[in-house]
Amino acid sequence: MPKSTYDNLLAGVPTDLWIGGQWKKSSDGARFDIFDPATEEKICDVASATVEDAQAAVDAAQASMADWAGRKPRERAEILRKAFELIIADAERLAKLITLENGKALSDSRGEVAYSAEFFRWYAEEGVRNLGQMSIAPSSGARILVQHKPIGVACLVTPWNFPAAMATRKIGPALAAGCPVVLKPASETPLTMLALMPILEKAGVPAGVVNVIPSRRSGPVVSKMLHDPRVRIVSFTGSTEVGRKLLHEAADNIVKPAMELGGNAPFLVFEDADIDAAIEGAMIAKMRNMGEACTAANRFYVHENVAEEFAKKLTDKMSALKMGNGLTEGVALGPLVNAETRDKVQELVDDAVKKGAKVTAGGKSPGGKGFFYPATVLTNVPDGANLLREEIFGPVAPIQTFKTEDEVIRKANDTEYGLVAYLYTKDLARGMRVSEKLEFGMIGLNRGLVSDPAAPFGGMKQSGLGREGAHEGLMEFLETQYVSVTW
Repeated sequence: MPKSTYDNLLAGVPTDLWIGGQWKKSSDGARFDIFDPATEEKICDVASATVEDAQAAVDAAQASMADWAGRKPRERAEILRKAFELIIADAERLAKLITLENGKALSDSRGEVAYSAEFFRWYAEEGVRNLGQMSIAPSSGARILVQHKPIGVACLVTPWNFPAAMATRKIGPALAAGCPVVLKPASETPLTMLALMPILEKAGVPAGVVNVIPSRRSGPVVSKMLHDPRVRIVSFTGSTEVGRKLLHEAADNIVKPAMELGGNAPFLVFEDADIDAAIEGAMIAKMRNMGEACTAANRFYVHENVAEEFAKKLTDKMSALKMGNGLTEGVALGPLVNAETRDKVQELVDDAVKKGAKVTAGGKSPGGKGFFYPATVLTNVPDGANLLREEIFGPVAPIQTFKTEDEVIRKANDTEYGLVAYLYTKDLARGMRVSEKLEFGMIGLNRGLVSDPAAPFGGMKQSGLGREGAHEGLMEFLETQYVSVTW
């Protein structure tokens, strides 16, 4: 891509650390490169925070805490509402920036900007509903007063797949609750969040309330924050493997964990399903963000009576997707985020084919520049295929068939993960019965999309702790205090 194109897209985008309302170089001057996944070319370089910078960010957050927590809920809400309006007004620029550093198609990026802004609007409304309660103790007669107070400085760690939404989903409720934050964005995609800081400043967020510290030294930087007694919550979105490590780190200072971790979503299609509706839902559940999502459908279980029809229609849909640079209008499938992700997808597909799976669409990286991988459909996938156990994180749909309801429920639940499951059936009684038996925190019943700022997003088992979105998301950043009083 011509340098002038990068220059235009990056115009006005900061590349330093945002600490205490000021742009700062890293304490040792270190920087790291950001690459365009579509061309493998360097876009720019960004300051790489040190543990000293992390300390400075926590200092700034703590210094802002009393003022921010002490403001009237409506005052904080109006600032969040203003941030929502400013993001929407700047949506196209932000969408192109997301595509530039992440690779996803521009249509996906536009959807992400709208979704990410919505968290500020939702928590502008929800932040004024921090309700307590009063009751009378049955035995003593004392009044029990319950209120919810800001938990303290929040350490936020976000992934590369949704560089805007995964951050606003945390910043929104934290600010609504009265908590300042220090955000460590993913090293692959720090630009979107850095670009958001002038917007938040313009909306009225005071200096120090939001701090952003990109870093290639993620482990030491996050560890430094988790061992600072002023940091009282760590909110992390990412892999279960990293989540386990952060839980160990958080245990030292009893830092509250709020974690949205890995997924292995099953997609169930019963014999009475509306197949065309199921195909549309499958395309959303599988291909949103090119499959690079914890909510992506990872395993397709289709009743044997409709499996042939479903597989053919899904193959036709997937084969029709236009692949190319995400910044090009009409492209539906951009590159994956990096070579490692692309190579893992290829490895999982090769393993399945070696064990007997049949490729009906895609199946092979096109080679050349860019981390591209085609939309792929696999049928006759054997139980031993690794992609049924691991997160694919790419545009691959493996299909297995089933005969009975009990069989497919058993297969769907046979995973350490429990984030989301999807199922299609015209029988509402069956839909609700199966939903109750599925061990997942979220269910898409005749829907291929479950994410909503007004809904409690989160998983069971090793897919996480706590919830984001809805009123539950606000409560993650609040502590309950009880006052016993007699009058």
